[in-house]
Amino acid sequence: MFCQKKSSFITTIFIVFLFSLSSCEKEITVDIPDVESKIVVEGSIYQDQPPLVMLTWSQGYFDPTDLSSLQEIFVHDAAVTISVDGIAYNLPEFCTSDLSPEELEFASQALGVPISTLQSLDLCVYTSFELFGENGKVYSLDVTHPEHHLTSITKLPELVYLDTVFFDIVSSLPDDSLGFIYGNISDPDTIGNAYRWFAKRINHYPEWADDEELRGQQKDFGYIAPIGSVFDDTFFNGLTFEFAYYRGTEPNSSKFDDENEERGFFKRGDTIAVRGCTIDRNAYKFIYSYESQVSNQGSPFSIPFNLESNVNGGLGAFIGYGAIYDTVVCY
Repeated sequence: MFCQKKSSFITTIFIVFLFSLSSCEKEITVDIPDVESKIVVEGSIYQDQPPLVMLTWSQGYFDPTDLSSLQEIFVHDAAVTISVDGIAYNLPEFCTSDLSPEELEFASQALGVPISTLQSLDLCVYTSFELFGENGKVYSLDVTHPEHHLTSITKLPELVYLDTVFFDIVSSLPDDSLGFIYGNISDPDTIGNAYRWFAKRINHYPEWADDEELRGQQKDFGYIAPIGSVFDDTFFNGLTFEFAYYRGTEPNSSKFDDENEERGFFKRGDTIAVRGCTIDRNAYKFIYSYESQVSNQGSPFSIPFNLESNVNGGLGAFIGYGAIYDTVVCY
């Protein structure tokens, strides 16, 4: 009898507790204020290559991201100039829908974007074939659009050569075939040097690959910068040092080797084109802050900070790359 009363009492308390929880529920509506759209700059210039400047409008967090809305983000009819040695060069706008097949192939290689993507998305950039990058030069970008004026300065640094680049398997197991790319750099004895790493696999998937659509295709279309692609000489100024990088992944990739145990690894049999770049200090700070934000993936436990853009009056970055190229065959 006592046990029955005790059980009934506990049940009553539990029901009261549930009702108290339900009575505390309150619908909260948060009004997110509208934010003025800003122009985002994605600009670069390499030695012996013309500059490429892409201008887009910043988007709200809940704005649509379908194909039709993506076409609306490009900033058209802006006045874009790049100045070097006191000479200003105008950069006209080119859109992929206006290019001939030969020009489209050139744009595909320059942008690192497949031709099929350029045909489905009318990509627009500002460039000039009268201007080619030179190491040691300082370049000033000026963008004017109704109610918007943006400026940025970048230096195309002198080259720092890769002493050695090689592939090594990370496991001691005799039958393992996965590894990373390693390299050596001799840093100049001047503080403030910074670097960025890119790589792409230029060999092809075998005809017996699991994914039929990938059979016979080049493994990576463009150069990929993995997360953590930048580093500076804070701890090794003037020294020769070794570094290592894992394999980066193309955005939104659904390739089988980006979703299985090969993800992040290069593989015995791969042929890899590498691009090691010197960048200036402001470019380093932007890329480092950007990659840190991406790697945090919105974690509430990460340290919040803003992107350190080198663009005044807008967002994004304008970066000069002093690029060295090499090839690694993974034995």
